[in-house]
Amino acid sequence: MNQARSPGRLLLAPMLGGLGLLAGMLLIAESGRWLPPDPAPVTPAQDAGDLKPGSQAPVQDTRPGEPARKIAEDLIAPPPLDPSGIERIEPRPPLSELGLAPRPKTPMPRDWRETLLFRPVATSSAVFEAMGRTVVISGTIDIDPDRTCTFDNTGWPCGQRAWAAFNAWLRGRALKCLLPPDADRFAIAAPCALGNQDVGAWLVSNGWAMAAPTGIYSKAEAVAREARMGIFGPPQ
Repeated sequence: MNQARSPGRLLLAPMLGGLGLLAGMLLIAESGRWLPPDPAPVTPAQDAGDLKPGSQAPVQDTRPGEPARKIAEDLIAPPPLDPSGIERIEPRPPLSELGLAPRPKTPMPRDWRETLLFRPVATSSAVFEAMGRTVVISGTIDIDPDRTCTFDNTGWPCGQRAWAAFNAWLRGRALKCLLPPDADRFAIAAPCALGNQDVGAWLVSNGWAMAAPTGIYSKAEAVAREARMGIFGPPQ
């Protein structure tokens, strides 16, 4: 004979079921807090075939609010030049024709040769001796060592000063002169150069010698007179 179930036992079963359902929901909600966050979206990598071996991907400008642009080429490669925009000009002429230090263009005999004369010593303003030869600088008029010049009613020994200036300029350096083969037997007028400087042009342009009437230094003497150089100027 079945016994009748009590009212309390009948209510216990639904209550247990509801508690089990609530416990399951709590477990599901709690487990969501421990799951790792969603991974960031991955940008598709550039195809390896687009890059050459040893090359790097171009640098991108990442300024906020502006589109990305390549700047690697701007930093490395200079802008191309347009050859049509380049203008070639002639070199600037010298400030004076004396700066060219021209050698005399007087025709010389064929047997004359350029000869190096070592340790020259000036004997006057346009004459020197070296290696047994006495040479007068052609195209010039020598200033006698005993000559006296006057400037503003003041006399001074310009001949001695001109000789001393020439000797100090030589300083024993070698001169290259155009000489005949037998020039050691007598004094001779010849063009000479000290390095690239024409000796006659230096003497006349500085006022330490005068230009010969038939020489090539008349313009140099005019410049020296205008500038009051050497014997044309004040006492020195």
